[in-house]
Amino acid sequence: MTAATTLRSPEETARLSAAAMWATDLASQGLGMEILEVGPGTATLAMTLTERMCNGFGMGHGGFIFSLADSAFAFACNTYDARTVAAHCAITFLKPGTRGKRLVARAREISRSGRSGIYDVQVMQDGVVIAEFRGHSRTIGGSLIDPPDSAPKSRDSEQPY
Repeated sequence: MTAATTLRSPEETARLSAAAMWATDLASQGLGMEILEVGPGTATLAMTLTERMCNGFGMGHGGFIFSLADSAFAFACNTYDARTVAAHCAITFLKPGTRGKRLVARAREISRSGRSGIYDVQVMQDGVVIAEFRGHSRTIGGSLIDPPDSAPKSRDSEQPY
């Protein structure tokens, strides 16, 4: 932990961590997601289901709904300026997503101890929950906000993870 880290509020650390992640999260950006809000252990993201995100039945493909929930989970569990990844995730689809509708995923921390955490994410359409997601996280070390020069690099670019 650096001296600068100790001077930041938890809310500022969450915002800076999200900004650092977003800068290189081409998957979430490419799917048209946007971050609506972040705070310590929480994140809310949104995405509109496009025609290309629908399955053969004309409903939102589960993989895209999962991706939105997974991204909200990722931003929530990375709000402490500690690089954290998914160890396990599961989703239950309750209702179909509808083409052209905006989905909102709200992630919240349930438990965080040592290097492990549990997060729940609700995916909503028009205020109705259409999916419930649970993610288990694992902190892998390293800072998001001020990563050292030796931080692992992406295979596709010179940007840090």
